Amino acid sequence: MPPHSTAAAPPAEAGVRPPSHPLARAAERRPRTCLVLLCLALWLPGFFTLPPGDRDESRFAQATRQMVETGDYVRIRFGEVERNKKPAGIHWAQAASVHAAEALGLGTRDDIWPYRVPSLLGALLAVLATHHFGRGLVGRRPAFLGAALLASCLVLVAEAHIAKTDAALLAAVGAAMGLFGQAYLRPDAFPARRAAGFWLALGLGVLLKGPVAPAVPLLAGITLAAADRGAPWLRALRPGWGVPLLLLAAAPWFVAIGIATEGRFFAEAVGGDMLAKVGSGEESHWGPPGYYLLTFGIAAFPAAWIVLRALPGAWRARTRPATRFLLAWIVPVWLLFEAVATKLPHYTLPVFPALMLLAAAWAMDPLRAPPPRWLARLADAGFVAVASGLAVLAAALPYALAHRVAPAALLALPAAALLLRGAFAARGGGAGAAATAQWGRAGLAAAVLVAPLYAVVLEGTAPRLEAVWIAPRVAAALRALPGGAPAAEDFGIVGFHEPSLVFAVGTRTRLLRDGAAAARFLAEDGARRRVVAVADRDEAAFREAAAALGLGLAELGSLAGLNPSRGRRLTLTLYRAAAG
Repeated sequence: MPPHSTAAAPPAEAGVRPPSHPLARAAERRPRTCLVLLCLALWLPGFFTLPPGDRDESRFAQATRQMVETGDYVRIRFGEVERNKKPAGIHWAQAASVHAAEALGLGTRDDIWPYRVPSLLGALLAVLATHHFGRGLVGRRPAFLGAALLASCLVLVAEAHIAKTDAALLAAVGAAMGLFGQAYLRPDAFPARRAAGFWLALGLGVLLKGPVAPAVPLLAGITLAAADRGAPWLRALRPGWGVPLLLLAAAPWFVAIGIATEGRFFAEAVGGDMLAKVGSGEESHWGPPGYYLLTFGIAAFPAAWIVLRALPGAWRARTRPATRFLLAWIVPVWLLFEAVATKLPHYTLPVFPALMLLAAAWAMDPLRAPPPRWLARLADAGFVAVASGLAVLAAALPYALAHRVAPAALLALPAAALLLRGAFAARGGGAGAAATAQWGRAGLAAAVLVAPLYAVVLEGTAPRLEAVWIAPRVAAALRALPGGAPAAEDFGIVGFHEPSLVFAVGTRTRLLRDGAAAARFLAEDGARRRVVAVADRDEAAFREAAAALGLGLAELGSLAGLNPSRGRRLTLTLYRAAAG
């Protein structure tokens, strides 16, 4: 019998006793409400208080702010430079969020959090899509557990806090692949409206991040067609009118940007961004093949504790239609990203819903096969190591950066202990008792109990690491000057050109090349309104050039910090031309 013709509920549902724990009963009755509340508990800490990050978040947010300021929603710019890398979909979503925040009086375009709202909503939609479509793949209770595991993954928690494309892209991919799964399992019961939803979700994904979204179902489809020696599901997806629908959804902006940039967008986005990532490690983000496998325990923490145990059993059950579909979703995409030279932890995020559903199906299956002992021990060790590492890092960073002990940061240690004790207690059984241990309960416990640890890290520690948040401190120092902050065009800086500075101070901030340029910038100011910030490495050249120009200097203060993008400490000193 061909895999696509198998119907009925997945075996993960069989033999599972009704939940008795109050949390499990609530999840049974109101699963979507529980998932939303879990997501908010995991993601809201730090959402409003973390300053703009370098470099991608500030680049995206600044480009969107310039759209809002100019009313030009076609071209993407950072300062005066065209940013021809990604399509405009995320910028439109961010601009809508900014306009809504300003209309409701909740925030302004100078706040970072409105730009993060599309990421948070995208992550939430991805979790709900995993639950909704997962019910047809692995069953009702495993789908809930899989969605909860996805919500708790460290990489998704991070992406929900960052104003860029990847969390929103995950929502588009999750919806498209969920619909693809329905077409694969039940092609004869797949109506045209669902096929339209599949192609429109891919069109949205193209507007968010170009070819990444359609690449996922394309690779999965090729894998399934080869494994099954046929693709009866293809007719159910109706590509004859579906592909034109995808193009129609995305084409208007691509035509407009092609005209507005005279074709430069395509030359730079394809040749300068996408191909550069494939052939070399762009912006020093190189990694060897196997990078994602080695870092999976961190990216998928705490869910990796369950996922690693589930993979051998999933591979043995690859003849089951739903399992085969999920593996076809994961394997080729994972291999593709392992082959690409540029590597970042979030690149494999589009396959995380499938991984979490496989893990949940194994955890809830009373007939599950135990993993090899070495893999179980590796999963346990990784779980303990990452939880402990996060706690120690959160507790130690305030002292390492500022030589002070932060009481709030120290709470990470008991939070990690609570997570480990609660998850292992919920599991029950011995170290090798995978067949009797309560892995469903343990997975849910880990997803819930990791929330206090994330809260300490993201709310109690990270926003208070003043040394690494240089740009907000520069903006605050400028506002504290006698007479208030100068206009953005009257402020220049040398030695710190991170995008967060432009977002914090203003679009027209002058990023100066060296100390001599900073001296000339001040010398050209007849009204003596201009201010420069000079890094310690450029201090000598700046003073030498100022002396050669006969320019007196008034020192206005200084601040020291650590530039995490470059991994080095610096001191910035503010100057104004001396009167007279």
